[in-house]
Amino acid sequence: MCLTSALRISFVSLAIATLAACGGSSSPSYGGAPGCSASTAIATSQVTIQNMSFSPACIKVAAGTTVTFTNNDSITHTVTADDGTYNSGNLLPTQSFLHPFATTGTSHYHCTIHAGMTGTVIVQ
Repeated sequence: MCLTSALRISFVSLAIATLAACGGSSSPSYGGAPGCSASTAIATSQVTIQNMSFSPACIKVAAGTTVTFTNNDSITHTVTADDGTYNSGNLLPTQSFLHPFATTGTSHYHCTIHAGMTGTVIVQ
């Protein structure tokens, strides 16, 4: 076996081992709106999607509140929980998605089409 083939095999083996050690997942980690906390969150049940962002990106609501996400952008977006518990599917311009937040806690969400779009709902 020539040296080039041996190096190729070693490189492939190293790549496979690295993927296995990391879980082999290519799923992004979103984590919600940066710096969002109960003290910085805005009390509202309305989130607008516009200019490639959720606004406000950090909200707080009482348990049992239904939050309305409205796409006011000119392109399609989604509202998808990081943990997979809810997903709006594709929201075309002017469409809305309503989701009830029944229990206290923090819900991070993102747009599956545009990875930089993230938000957080704090349920109190």
